Amino acid sequence: MTTEETPLLRAEHISVDHDNVYDRFSPWKKRGILILVSLSGLLPLFASGTFIPAIPQIAHDLATSPEIVTFTISMSIFGAALGSMAMATYSGFYGRRPVYLAGLPFFCLGSYQIAVSQNIYYLIAWRFIQNVGISGGISLGAGVIGDIYKLEERGFAMGVFFGAVLLGPAIAPVTGGIATHYASWRMLQWGFLIYGLALLISMALWLPETSHPGTLGAEKAEDQQPQSNGGTRRQKWRWVWLNPFSCLGLLRSPNLMLVMLAGTAALVTDFVLLVPLAYTIGAKYGITNEALIGAVFIPCGVGNMVGAPLAGYISDRIIIAYRAKRGGDWYPEDRLRGTLFGAAFCVPLSVLFTGLTIEYVPGRMGLLLCLGWLFMNGIGAILSPSAAYNVDIVHMRSAEVMAANSGCRALLLSFFVPAILPSINHFGVIATNAAAALIAWVGFGLLIFTIRYGEQLRSWIDVGYSTVENN
Repeated sequence: MTTEETPLLRAEHISVDHDNVYDRFSPWKKRGILILVSLSGLLPLFASGTFIPAIPQIAHDLATSPEIVTFTISMSIFGAALGSMAMATYSGFYGRRPVYLAGLPFFCLGSYQIAVSQNIYYLIAWRFIQNVGISGGISLGAGVIGDIYKLEERGFAMGVFFGAVLLGPAIAPVTGGIATHYASWRMLQWGFLIYGLALLISMALWLPETSHPGTLGAEKAEDQQPQSNGGTRRQKWRWVWLNPFSCLGLLRSPNLMLVMLAGTAALVTDFVLLVPLAYTIGAKYGITNEALIGAVFIPCGVGNMVGAPLAGYISDRIIIAYRAKRGGDWYPEDRLRGTLFGAAFCVPLSVLFTGLTIEYVPGRMGLLLCLGWLFMNGIGAILSPSAAYNVDIVHMRSAEVMAANSGCRALLLSFFVPAILPSINHFGVIATNAAAALIAWVGFGLLIFTIRYGEQLRSWIDVGYSTVENN
């Protein structure tokens, strides 16, 4: 039987020209690009998370219930899922840069309309549009990193990127809490408008096109019309309708599907900890100030900032070490070994211990323990090696595979998130957190299975896997 010791390919004829494509940008230019895409990648989850401390105030201002306001989070996740697939598909045809520049104006417009909204239905509609505008932040950012960083450097860069992405939901509550407590939830939307405009201008000035030369669909589809002198005439730019759901076909790959489900399982614990924050940790320990409630989640963000780059760096070292062990042969699933400790211990145990602490440990000691478990959840980041793995095995469709991955993950979460508060109210915090821990352990099992039988799983369905020569 094929096992994890079976290599995908031998590294005997690596193209020098392909290596040179990663030298188009200097190290400093790459860092600048990484900063820009990280600032964009931070927005989707950050914009969703800032609503959480403001839920009571929004419900009061718009004369509705907290449960209905929570529904806006699901709608924003749903919008991000649909938008990310469309943006990734078009980025493979027209390029990364134009898609970034096309999406950000929708984010700015949505932020303005939310700031002036007068009813919950208007708010929900514009939250959807706002998140469509920034939905490409994660998928396009991962695609850009795949464009400019080599296989052995990609994990760390992806870790830095996902450190920013996961910083979003960690700092969102305190940001939203400060804005809500000292000003208004509407002021935060004006802040988003300013941030979006600044990011749009920065990308217009400093973000180059990173797609590899000759790989864009628009380049391949250019009609070369014959002229009377025997030459050719390049056709002018034109709009092409593409199927935004075509990227979902990549999830026919068992490997990609299993890794997507494992990442979803890990994110479930984030949302179980974050969404009911005011009604769990806040209620237990008498924290009523929205800013302080938001600050409680900062340890998770610090954990993400440390854990995501660290896990990415470790996955790079694992790739290098195992290739050397196998005489240069590359087995892509080796990268997933960098997720195992976090997936087995940090992620599930942190959410389980948080539930137990809230229920049984009162006072300052209980609060300090909860902060420690939140840091533990953040340090167990598994998304950066998983994202690098996705880019590794379908490198030429890196943005699309990330969109399919994050889109399906977001769709699953959009159905899950509205059930968190009712579950806590009906079953209690221990049962809800224990269920989340169990889901996380299932995700760990999926990672083990993928590592063990990765080659065999790839042989079932070929979705255009990359080779060591074109990676």
